[in-house]
Amino acid sequence: MQPTTTTSTRIDINAERLWRSLMDMAAIGPSPNGGSRRLALTEEDVAGRRQFRQWAEDLDCHCRLDEAGNLFVRREGQDASLAPVAFGSHLDTQPLGGRFDGVLGVLAGLEVLRSLHEHDIQTRRPLELVVWTNEEGSRFAPAMGGSGVYAGRLESSAFFGATDADGTSLADALEESGQRGDLPLGTPALDAYFELHIEQGPVLEQSGESLGVVTGVQGIRWYDVCFTGQSAHAGPTPMSHRRDPLLAAADGLVAMRDDVEADPSGNARLTIGELNVVEPSRNVIPGEIHLAVDLRHVDDARLDDLESALHRRLGAAAAKAGVSVDIERRWRSPVTPFDPDLIASLDAAARERGMMVPLMMSGAGHDAVNVSHVAPTVMLFIPCRDGISHNEAEYAEPEHCALGAQVLCDAILDRANHG
Repeated sequence: MQPTTTTSTRIDINAERLWRSLMDMAAIGPSPNGGSRRLALTEEDVAGRRQFRQWAEDLDCHCRLDEAGNLFVRREGQDASLAPVAFGSHLDTQPLGGRFDGVLGVLAGLEVLRSLHEHDIQTRRPLELVVWTNEEGSRFAPAMGGSGVYAGRLESSAFFGATDADGTSLADALEESGQRGDLPLGTPALDAYFELHIEQGPVLEQSGESLGVVTGVQGIRWYDVCFTGQSAHAGPTPMSHRRDPLLAAADGLVAMRDDVEADPSGNARLTIGELNVVEPSRNVIPGEIHLAVDLRHVDDARLDDLESALHRRLGAAAAKAGVSVDIERRWRSPVTPFDPDLIASLDAAARERGMMVPLMMSGAGHDAVNVSHVAPTVMLFIPCRDGISHNEAEYAEPEHCALGAQVLCDAILDRANHG
């Protein structure tokens, strides 16, 4: 019996089945306080991928791995010569991460495939559900690595040569985990890419909205900072004789915080995600400290200003304290606008379901940023409780997950049948 075709976008997804899938995935690599711990290419991450792959193969989909370990799940369309409509996200997590970040986009995509399979419906274009490798960057830096190397925005040497805290390279981790495939990087080429995600911030919840269509992603820059002073005994050394790199860093960062808070748009962000004292001891003035700095803004020109301020503020604090400072830009992701036609398609899909949804910028980086450089791309957000993410307390309401998956499904089918 031949599968049917449809021009309708009104195929209802199974909300209960989606929620069960989310909870089943959360049971793989659970963290101590109800979250998830599936660092990229660890046993837990591979176990999650294995379970996902089994679910996809149960739908008679074809699963392939590329050289970076990105997993592509293909559902054939009527015309195999057409580029596929893609959607997805990631399954890896932070060390003490949540159950929805990334996972929602993957399993909502799976629910789209399950609903089509259940109704025996074939789209005109093929579909590709994608699980990107090492999105979080919590084991291997930089973040969004798999999508970056797929899109040609990250050099292969930087991707495969990245090492974790134990010195294991990403290339070795791919081989040891069996996740390195033979599909060439950059393939398959995509007609369009959709990504559903929790917001990871408080805007939607505070405004009482169930969905938000994402128009783009703010710019992000990462810096490695090293302050070098002189170790000395904590007791005999007067404050006036110290060359303390930690106190110098504190002075510089307070000044930098003031600059960020003075940004008239309110869109500037400063985060110190790591602070390490080299050879720490309670009664020793540190001789060297390392910082990881994250700057963000929705305007690249303002990010340039913030970067200049970072050099100026930290340099002045170092000179005042008699220490040296080295600032290296580790990673840069410019402000990324998404595709206007796909933005309109998500907006239309929401309206057809009786919802008026806001347009918004994303404060976090996503694989969609990289994919947008090689295919039309858009994102859809749902709220998360208290705006908390990258945390075991991360939570999204079942009805919001279902709404997001439904609008995602409608927009995908419209693109796959008419785009």
